[in-house]
Amino acid sequence: MIRYNGKPVELNHFPDGTLLMKETVTETEEAVVRWNFEHNEEMVALYFLAKHLRAKGVKRMVLELPYIPNARQDRVKKSEDVFTLKYFAEFVNSLGFAEVTVLDPHSYVSEALFDNLRIRTPKDYVEQVIERLGGTENLLLFFPDEGAMKRYSAMFDLPYVFGIKKRDWTTGDILGLDVAGRTELIAGSRVLIIDDICSKGGTFFHSAKALKKLGAGDVSLYISHCESSIFEGELLTTDWITQVYTTDSIFTGSHEKITVLKG
Repeated sequence: MIRYNGKPVELNHFPDGTLLMKETVTETEEAVVRWNFEHNEEMVALYFLAKHLRAKGVKRMVLELPYIPNARQDRVKKSEDVFTLKYFAEFVNSLGFAEVTVLDPHSYVSEALFDNLRIRTPKDYVEQVIERLGGTENLLLFFPDEGAMKRYSAMFDLPYVFGIKKRDWTTGDILGLDVAGRTELIAGSRVLIIDDICSKGGTFFHSAKALKKLGAGDVSLYISHCESSIFEGELLTTDWITQVYTTDSIFTGSHEKITVLKG
């Protein structure tokens, strides 16, 4: 969904399927556009809206883009691979936003590709989760891989352990996960898993399973960006994870085990 100064932008269609948009622009020096990605057609709508705002005399445009579409395509390995993240960033840059605010970008590549980028860390959201979980007493953090450990461990003055994934490199499937770090702290501790993106949740399923085998108590999960494909995996069908916490950056569904944090 796209919002202009807090108001949803309606995306209607002509009979041929092309976009029909009507947006009244008030006299303002600044326009704040918030895009919570749902589908690719919104990319065209963003282009039309930005052009419309410029035509109506808006001097400064700010884009709030909590989730970066194409974030996973942050590198190319074969000649036929299309570098969609790079081209998406070039598209956004071409619209001339004075500031582009993103939440917890998936990689440093994103940070390098966008102009005028302002990054929001997930620290405030995680602190909300910790408060909901009853505070820091007997709480242990878990990062599913070394990348997550490097991104998040310095944000919190709490003990942590991290995962080492075991993959089938022919398919990319996760076969299991080993736990490293201060593993002696796991038994009896409440554990909060922290990461940026969840698709089907295989990483977190194996993480929680490994932690439980090592004696962990309740295991909860915070992810900044939760895709609707989480419903296709096993994560929500087992008792390994007590509760999943995410933001409204991309998630639009509902489930008794998923709490959406607004912001």
